[in-house]
Amino acid sequence: MTATAPREERLWSRCAGCSSLLYRKRLRRNLDVCPECGAHARLGAPERLRQLVDPGSLCLLPDLLPATDPIDFVDVLPYPHRLTAARAGTGLPEAVVCGTATIGGHPAALAVMDFRFLGGSLGSAVGELITRTAERALDDRIPLVLVTASGGARMQEGALSLMQMATVSQAIAGLREAGLLTVSVLTDPTYGGVAASFATNTDLVLAESGARMGFAGPRVIRQVTGRELPEGFQTADFLLRHGQVDMVVQRRSLRGRLSALLAAADHCRPNRPPVPRQEPSPYRERGTGDGPAPAADAVGAAAVAEPQPAVRDAWDTVRIARHPGRPTTLDYLDSVFDGFVELHGDRLGGDCPAVVGGLAKLAGRHVMVIGHQKGHTTAELVARNFGMASPAGHRKALRLMRLAARLGLPVVTLVDTPGADPGVSAEEHGQAAAIAENILTLTMLPTPVLAVITGEGGSGGALALAVADRVLMLQHAVYSVISPEGCAAILWPDRRAAPQAARALRLTAPELCRLGVVDEIVPEPASAAHDDPAETADRLRAALLANLLPLLDVPPATLVRRRRQRFRRFGAARAGTRAGAR
Repeated sequence: MTATAPREERLWSRCAGCSSLLYRKRLRRNLDVCPECGAHARLGAPERLRQLVDPGSLCLLPDLLPATDPIDFVDVLPYPHRLTAARAGTGLPEAVVCGTATIGGHPAALAVMDFRFLGGSLGSAVGELITRTAERALDDRIPLVLVTASGGARMQEGALSLMQMATVSQAIAGLREAGLLTVSVLTDPTYGGVAASFATNTDLVLAESGARMGFAGPRVIRQVTGRELPEGFQTADFLLRHGQVDMVVQRRSLRGRLSALLAAADHCRPNRPPVPRQEPSPYRERGTGDGPAPAADAVGAAAVAEPQPAVRDAWDTVRIARHPGRPTTLDYLDSVFDGFVELHGDRLGGDCPAVVGGLAKLAGRHVMVIGHQKGHTTAELVARNFGMASPAGHRKALRLMRLAARLGLPVVTLVDTPGADPGVSAEEHGQAAAIAENILTLTMLPTPVLAVITGEGGSGGALALAVADRVLMLQHAVYSVISPEGCAAILWPDRRAAPQAARALRLTAPELCRLGVVDEIVPEPASAAHDDPAETADRLRAALLANLLPLLDVPPATLVRRRRQRFRRFGAARAGTRAGAR
C-alpha cells in the first residue's frame, strides 16, 4: 500500500472548487478545467503556451539575464536563496516565458507569466523580458499578447521593481503609437503592480473564466476597511459587470477567441516593411542619435555629490515622512507657486479630495501642478482620505495632464501618499486600470514633467504621478514598492519587523539616488521640513527651477524619447551592476 500511494496521488487530483476527486488524465484532457463545476485550475507558463499556440510554431526568446539582487535584500532568507528555490521548483529561470508563435496561423509575440515562481512577482528580470518581447513585436510588426498571473511587484527588489511598471508600459505605448494590437489575458490571480500597469493598459483586456484581478488584494481590503467583501468580488464576472474587461472567456474557447482578434489585427495591419533589428544590444536607447542615457550610478553620484547631513536610520526617516506637520501640496502651492487656480473633477462623476491640481505660476512661468493632499489635523486627513487617491483622483490627474499637453504647459507633480485607495468602491470603479492609464499617458506626454517626492511615495499610487523627465526627492521623504509594515507582515511575517523591513527596502533618498530611481535630493532644514516650512519652500522652488528650465527648450519628441530612456535603464542587465556599486 505504501509503495503505491505516490502513484495513486499522481493519478488523481482534487478540485479546489467543488472538492471532487478527478482522474488526472481526464482533467488534463479537459485543459485542467473541472468537468463537474467548471473551476479553472492555475496553469504554469509552459502548459499555457502548449494550449494557446499552434504546434511547432513557438520560438522562445533568450531568457539569460545576469543574476540580480539589486538591493541586497534579506528577510528570513536572503533573496538569492528564494530565487534558487523558485528555479528548482519550477524549472524556469524567471516568472515569465517569452517567445514568438502563431495562434490560428496569425503571428504574435507572447509573454506568459507563471504564478509558481515567487507568486509571478514583477522584478527587474521579468520587466526586462516582457519589455524585450514588446520590442520584438515592434521590430516584427506583430501583435503582443500578455498572459498575466501575478501577486504584484517583487518587494525584494524595492523601488526598482516599481519602476518596471513604467518600463513595460512605455514599451506598450510604443506599440500603440505604431498601430500594433496589444492584448492582455488576465488569469488567476492578477494583482498589484501588474494589474495597475501592463495587465490593463493594453488595447484589449480578456479575462479567463474564474480569474481574479484588482489593485489591492482581498486580505488587504478587509484589513484596511474592516468590511466584508461583496459576493464574487474581483472575479472575472465582477470585472465584466463593472466595465473593466472586454470579455470573459472559457479556457476551451481562449485560443479561438485570440485567433479571431489577431486575424482582425492582421487584416487591418498596414503593409509596411519590418523595422530593422538592432542587434545585439537589448537596450533601445543605445544608438538613438542622442547618446546613451546616463548610467544609474552616475546619476546618483551626481545627485549626492554635495555634502549631505548625517544619514538617518530608514525607520526614523519613515516616521519623519509621515509627520502630520510636514508641508502638504496645498502648503507648497501657497509658498512655492503663485496664482494657483484649482481645477476640479474627472468629468466622469467624481472629484477625489486626495488629489488637487490646477494652473499656477513658478517664477512667472505658467505650469500645471498636480499633487496628493493629506492634511495636518485628523479631520483634514479623514476628509482627504489620508492622501490615498480613488480612481476619480487618478482620472482627474489624467485630465489635467492631457490639458497641460494641449496648452503646452509643463507638469509638476508633488507626490505624498501611502498608496492608492484600497477600498471596495475603488476596486469597483477600476483602480488598477486608472493607475495604469496614468502611467501609460505619462510615458507619451509631449510636455516636460517634473516629479517631487515630498513625503511618502507609496507603491503604484505614487508612480501614477511620478513617471517624469526628472524625479526629485526631499531629503526625509521615502519612496517604496510597499510599506515597511506590509513588507514585514508578508516576509517576516511580523508587523513588528517594520523597522527592519524599512532598512531592507532601501527607501530613503540617498539609497534611491544611488539606484538611479531619483535624480536629485532637495535638502531639508537642519531637523526636517515641518520645523522650517518657509526654508523648505525656498529650497524646493530653487530645485524646481534648476531642473525645469533646461527641459523647456527640448523638442517634444526628444523629451518623450529621453523620458523613456530614463525608465528603460531599469532592466535586469543594469540592475545586476547596482548592488556592487554601493
